[in-house]
Amino acid sequence: MDPTPPTDAVGRRADAYAAAPLLNCLLREVAEPLPDPGDRRVHRLPSGRLLRVRAGRRPTDPEVRAAGGWHRVGHTELVKLVAEELRRHTGLPGGDLPAEMVDSRDAVAALLTARARATPPADPYLLSEQSLITGHPCHPAPKARGGGPVASWLPYAPEAHARFPLVLLGVREDQVAEEGDTGALDALGTAPPGYRLLPAHPWQLDLVGRELAEAFADGRLLRLGETAFDAWPTAAVRTVYAPRRDLFLKFSLDVRITNDIRRLWRHDLRRLRRTDTAAEHAFTALAPPAAWLSDRGYRTAAFAFEELAVLVRDGLRERLLPGATPLLAAALAEGFDGSPLAGAADPAAWWAAYLRQVVPPALAAFDEHGVVLEAHLQNTLVAVDAAGTPVQALFRDAEGVKLLPDVSRAAGWERLVYCLVVNHLAEIAAALGAHHPGFDPWPAARDELARHPLPEVPALLASPTLPGKTNLLLRWTGADGADARYLPLPNPLAGR
Repeated sequence: MDPTPPTDAVGRRADAYAAAPLLNCLLREVAEPLPDPGDRRVHRLPSGRLLRVRAGRRPTDPEVRAAGGWHRVGHTELVKLVAEELRRHTGLPGGDLPAEMVDSRDAVAALLTARARATPPADPYLLSEQSLITGHPCHPAPKARGGGPVASWLPYAPEAHARFPLVLLGVREDQVAEEGDTGALDALGTAPPGYRLLPAHPWQLDLVGRELAEAFADGRLLRLGETAFDAWPTAAVRTVYAPRRDLFLKFSLDVRITNDIRRLWRHDLRRLRRTDTAAEHAFTALAPPAAWLSDRGYRTAAFAFEELAVLVRDGLRERLLPGATPLLAAALAEGFDGSPLAGAADPAAWWAAYLRQVVPPALAAFDEHGVVLEAHLQNTLVAVDAAGTPVQALFRDAEGVKLLPDVSRAAGWERLVYCLVVNHLAEIAAALGAHHPGFDPWPAARDELARHPLPEVPALLASPTLPGKTNLLLRWTGADGADARYLPLPNPLAGR
């Protein structure tokens, strides 16, 4: 266990962690790159100011040109700079986003301090889920936790290696609302006659407790204690895994994390059975070993439908190849102790194996079954064998699945390309390149995509650009989190 780092060192590390994704957004979405021969890339901002950074997948050391020289920009000054540039660029004030940027940085500082005192899980899968200190590499505030005091959320933070029991509630039977297979919830404890069990995330219960006072007072809702086992928060924060039960549970959480308030919204729950059933059928028809972690069903209280909703998701054991170890793809991109990506002796062989597991099921689900997986880094698990070689991909989150023809084929393809290629493969490829300088991952990626006879693939491989989601502008303009907007990014697949 690492010693607790000095406060000033934590502050510097937190600044660097928080600045990198913010700079990625700023430079991708509103800045103009200028020719520069050195290791620092210069960009012109909407105001005409010049900003330079040390180049790389995680840009560092931002400096602004002023008074004939370059001046270092700390995180506080960077937030101010971004706000000024976006007000000029959009004509809009930006709402709470500047405060979220500051909150994200302060959350990182708290997480770094807590991790120095915490014991990481021994299980490689849990370790991978709890490893993301940077988080989304192209989001302006990836670690913001709603602006609440640290003590309110730190006990439930995956990045702090948290684990905790769930609160058990009893909902009067005539007030239960549910759909699908929720039987696993009844095995979590014992409800008194006339009630059904409903687990609750303790942080969510703290957030909405006052709204439930009347239901507790009149007996529609009972407190029944806690589970006899701990649950581990995964990278999604509101989704937890109970290893002893091999069960994932996804909760509502009235906190904005990245682009959305993380509630289980009624409209999403109402369509859940249709999207999950379509994904389940698609993966049943696909060639093994690809797997879908089904969102089997949900249960909630009719009087607090969204506030107390809990979603039951498949565990790992029945879906996983024997002897394989699942790992979160986002953790492979960011890095963690023991990562097989970092330890790959033959990056070309490792990458070819990775592509074989991840790409075919995502393309086949789309082309053959009309299922658009949200196959980004946080919704993909990649299982490896004892040598660390990828042998299976497991996909999850029916809430993010789109179906054809609910969306057009063109819109579904654009979404799939963003999630699978831009958000996912490009990040894994960049991580491999960082560990193995000189390795070019894109010819193999091109070859893998070209093997699949989708009519869209030739155009993808010939296009000079790929769709990049504009998370900074989406948040600055107050767009709905699900209302993706894209800008063209250079396509590393083209011209090879």
